[in-house]
Amino acid sequence: MARLRVAMIAPPWLALPIKGYGGIELVIDGLIDGLKKLDVEVVVFGNGERKTRGIKTYSLYKTEMFKDIHRPAYETLPIMSAHLQFALNKIKADGNFDVIHDHNGYIGPQLMAWASADPDIPPIVHTHHGPPFSTKEMLSQGLPDNNPYWEQLAEHMGRCFIIGISETLMRPAPKALQSHILPPVYNAIDVNHFPFVDKKKDYFITLARFSRDKGQHIAVKLAAKTKSRLRMAGTVAGIESSRKLLFELANPMSNYRNMAEFKYYSDQIFSYTLRYPKITFSGNLKGPRKNKFISEAKALLFPIDWEEPFGMAVIEALACGTPVIAMNRGAMPEIIQHGVNGFLADNEQEFLEYMGRLDEIDPAACRQSVIDKFSKDVMAESYLDRYHLAIKLSNRINPVRNVHALKSPKNAKR
Repeated sequence: MARLRVAMIAPPWLALPIKGYGGIELVIDGLIDGLKKLDVEVVVFGNGERKTRGIKTYSLYKTEMFKDIHRPAYETLPIMSAHLQFALNKIKADGNFDVIHDHNGYIGPQLMAWASADPDIPPIVHTHHGPPFSTKEMLSQGLPDNNPYWEQLAEHMGRCFIIGISETLMRPAPKALQSHILPPVYNAIDVNHFPFVDKKKDYFITLARFSRDKGQHIAVKLAAKTKSRLRMAGTVAGIESSRKLLFELANPMSNYRNMAEFKYYSDQIFSYTLRYPKITFSGNLKGPRKNKFISEAKALLFPIDWEEPFGMAVIEALACGTPVIAMNRGAMPEIIQHGVNGFLADNEQEFLEYMGRLDEIDPAACRQSVIDKFSKDVMAESYLDRYHLAIKLSNRINPVRNVHALKSPKNAKR
């Protein structure tokens, strides 16, 4: 029986395998490894700065393009468009892929939907990593409405299907898109990469890029109020080190001052680090330093101020046996079992209360929750199921295309 052959189109910004920060890329890394175990052949389309051992990689851009990710759309769109068109050209010329799996936001599904009309292009699944579909709350905040994009695209989806990373993310999707939405697949990690520590040290952590959406302003306020030690890790407008951050904060002419995330840290976080020695910025941690930082913390504080589509930092902490206290928003109720692997707070007062109740949480239960629901093997099996569903649905739409791998490999879930 022929192996299923998947064209995995990663974003052009960061290279695989990922080093340091990388949300989508970290998921793709785990998915590739999980699919290999299921005897699926994966070919990656990404930038060529690094290569995943044993995986064929095609690259238009030979280096990471992350330096350009924050440029205006008229400068970044040509990069993404060229990257995706290069992938489609290679896939069509190859002619032997069974399914395409795309991870590029907005421009990805747009190009994939139109490409799916070509009978020489295989069925396509696009993982919708976010941002969320527009809601009345988002519109009231002055954010532009993205629903017209999805409604217009729905008319031409063809053999392209959407997979969300949580039920919460996909629930507000426009009705016109529903017939092309497959069941969600949760993001996942390699649990073995995260050390389990049941004896914690006396400090809280935050782990995310600095943004009002992530709510670090709430974390510093509550840490100051309780005189707790809080160690914050992540990037500030792309700045990774505390030394570089302090230099830019001290420079009144810094180019970073026009960036929203830098202004957020400067206006709402920085003063706490000056007034409270127990509140510190640790920079963007990687590898063993990051794992030690997470695994020894008594809790991850995740006071999000938006409808978070998922939360990779949350499952990383849980894998280390570190409980999570989060605001009861977005996908948090799908990840956190209240009172079992953490707490869900409806407001700041509840959040503060739960910071004092961590002795109720068993670190072993935190890790087990990830093994059961958010491990890379579970994710790979789920995606394999979606690939075959997409192939089946695609054949109904266009029965002319002869796809050879309609039977699931041995370990695929039905």
